[in-house]
Amino acid sequence: MFENLGTPEFIALLLLALLIFGERLPKVISDGMRMLRGLRAMATNATGDLSKELGTDIKLEDLNPKAFVRKHLLSEEDEAALRKPLTGMYDELRGELNNAGKLAAETKANVNAMASATPTGASSTPSTPIAARFDDAT
Repeated sequence: MFENLGTPEFIALLLLALLIFGERLPKVISDGMRMLRGLRAMATNATGDLSKELGTDIKLEDLNPKAFVRKHLLSEEDEAALRKPLTGMYDELRGELNNAGKLAAETKANVNAMASATPTGASSTPSTPIAARFDDAT
């Protein structure tokens, strides 16, 4: 959320907060921190209550619906059956990428071989200037 917040922006926000709250700023910051601690405690208590009710160990990350279903409702066989088509497609894609990598390496080797086979005396640039060739064509 704050990854784009640099030092100048942070200083500007700090000065703005100081202008708005004045001498009450330390009290406002401590109240905000107290509220944040209270929210964390409520979340911890809620996950503890859910763990007790469900009889399993639940972490805060497990409250994501997809993770919850995967962990508590699906057996390992069901999950393997759901993953099987995706695993096959993944393996096919990985094989195609490996083939593409091999073809790229072969092409690079061929280009390098062709470049080294060109005699040093013969250059690939024409001996006549480009402007002269265009004048002859018109």
